Amino acid sequence: MNIGILGIESSCDDTAAAVIRDGYILSNVIADQDVHKRYGGVVPELASRAHQQNIIPVVDQALERAGIGQDEISAIAFTKGPGLMGSLLVGSSFAKGFAIAREIPVIDVNHLQAHILVHFIKEEGKPHKSPEFPFLCLLVSGGHTQLVIVRDYLNMQIIGKTIDDAAGEAFDKCAKVMGLSYPGGPSIDKLSKSGNPEAFQFTKPRAAEFDFSFSGLKTNFLYFIRDNLNHDKNFITNNQADLCASLQRTIIEILVEKCIKASESAGINEIALAGGVSANSELRATFSREAEKRKWNLFIPEIRYTTDNAAMIAITGYYKYLAAEFAGLDITPVARI
Repeated sequence: MNIGILGIESSCDDTAAAVIRDGYILSNVIADQDVHKRYGGVVPELASRAHQQNIIPVVDQALERAGIGQDEISAIAFTKGPGLMGSLLVGSSFAKGFAIAREIPVIDVNHLQAHILVHFIKEEGKPHKSPEFPFLCLLVSGGHTQLVIVRDYLNMQIIGKTIDDAAGEAFDKCAKVMGLSYPGGPSIDKLSKSGNPEAFQFTKPRAAEFDFSFSGLKTNFLYFIRDNLNHDKNFITNNQADLCASLQRTIIEILVEKCIKASESAGINEIALAGGVSANSELRATFSREAEKRKWNLFIPEIRYTTDNAAMIAITGYYKYLAAEFAGLDITPVARI
């Protein structure tokens, strides 16, 4: 078929470009932005400026590594949202300019939908197995926590979502309370390996049906740290690994319990993980144990496809191309979807 899709991802602080041809990944280039670490979080203005500097070199590298020319690109896909508006504008503006210059279609992509479709990226010379429809996907990241029933590539139903904070946000903000560097999730994962997950008990906020809540857990953790520091100024230092392990266990239990409930309610045993938090080693191990226990067909993405990347935008663009779902040049990004 030779359908070549150039994908552009610029929703937050990573500038990424990827090329997929007929569903097979040819390249996936990411330029991150270390500047945000000193501020303990992403600074939107700095992110958009860095995207402007990075996007042309990143696209050039993606095409070079793919071994194809611009004339072999059938369409260009970009992240429409959700994300930081300034960052999204850089990606969408480049995509429209490229599409006009090459006289090819432009395709807008929902960032969250793209995270789920990483399970369908194929690689030449490697066996590939993807979930069968319908499947249940737990999408968990720094900004979003959702349970989604995926009925087809472009037909998805959100059955549960966070009513306040996302799981990844809980990881990052609790890490900041302990003085850990940004992003905090990977630091907590690493420190947890030497900690006792039963050392401390933290609250598990209740939310209706398949929804999630993490705001109360963050508050509980903050007050717990504050109260103990009043009695022991070295409390965090002396208990860092145990704090990380106990917090991580609590977050994972919330996620697993809701996924089990949704799986049983929908009668679906095809289960998938997606999003940045799906890189967490204990989350992956816990779901693997549950899958064996409950006879789930579990699909966990490669680490390189868990965080923001352009391969997920390109694969979504590929399926939208097959469905002839193109955008007009008047398309604009949106911060929230």
